[in-house]
Amino acid sequence: MTPKLAKKMHVKYFQRLLQIMPSDLVEFDSTRLMIAYFAFSGLDLLNSLDEISEEVKLQAIDWIYGLQVQGAGVRSGFQASTTVPKEVGEFQYGHLAMTYTGLVTLLILGDDLKRVDRDSIIEGLRACQNADGSFTAAVIGCESDMRFLYCACCVSEILNDWSGVDIPRATNYILQSISFDGGIGQGPGLESHGGSTFCAVASLILMKQFLELSNIQLSRLRRWCLMRQDGGFQGRPGKPSDTCYSFWVGATLNLLRVSCFSDAKQNKAFILNTQDVQIGGFAKFENTRPDPLHTYLGLCGLSLLKVPEVRPINAELNISERAYEHLQQIHKRWQGN
Repeated sequence: MTPKLAKKMHVKYFQRLLQIMPSDLVEFDSTRLMIAYFAFSGLDLLNSLDEISEEVKLQAIDWIYGLQVQGAGVRSGFQASTTVPKEVGEFQYGHLAMTYTGLVTLLILGDDLKRVDRDSIIEGLRACQNADGSFTAAVIGCESDMRFLYCACCVSEILNDWSGVDIPRATNYILQSISFDGGIGQGPGLESHGGSTFCAVASLILMKQFLELSNIQLSRLRRWCLMRQDGGFQGRPGKPSDTCYSFWVGATLNLLRVSCFSDAKQNKAFILNTQDVQIGGFAKFENTRPDPLHTYLGLCGLSLLKVPEVRPINAELNISERAYEHLQQIHKRWQGN
């Protein structure tokens, strides 16, 4: 029998993350902004943002803006945490993943983005694109792969400014990363992966380049994603089902408009069996410890399955439809100025 969603416990789990994290999550201390995103967006999906007071929301908004590196040229963007203080500004730099999570968290909290240094962020984003079309996470040198190309696309969409992305080069990088089996890797010649496949497909849609995929490529891509279901979804062939791929692969199937061919009942049962009904949260697998990432992405997976207690999600940007509608209103105001 499929268990019910322990909504109240998950709300409490996210509330605790916003107060003090348990010691076993110490490795996440340097990426606090991402934890804040998981917590606030998770509460939003559970229609429980009102469990957080307006005062706390405003404090969170101010804290996020405190992570913004402004007027630093190519180093501009959002940092992950306050680990590097403003007193040593020459060591501060934006990180594409944190710029993305910072902006979407501001949207979720209802901010108007007026304090975002849009031009500076786009300058920093532009400097992160490599000659092959991919993006590095930070201009000082970091990993370069599909994840950060996706973050660059999300930032450009949110700021309604695509001048920082060479779209033809970025599109070519994605097309070159399609593997022999039809899935998409983190880069050319790399193994197909559920996470990078989502990032690639969502990026093509955001860049309005989805039609660059041929009918044969689309057919193979749909088959590869559908073949990832084994109760829940796996990220690669031969791996066990993992809660987070109910979003990464589930969202890709949604964007490809073929999610109807997957087994929603089995996927829902898999996700709900990974929840901890005693302390809240979702784990990677059943009977293991929950963590912030799998808790949030587990809820995203349930949203895609249209579970009544979970708000609808905008798959491309990975935020609730409510937050996405707020972004559209901001864009209208920008266009009117």
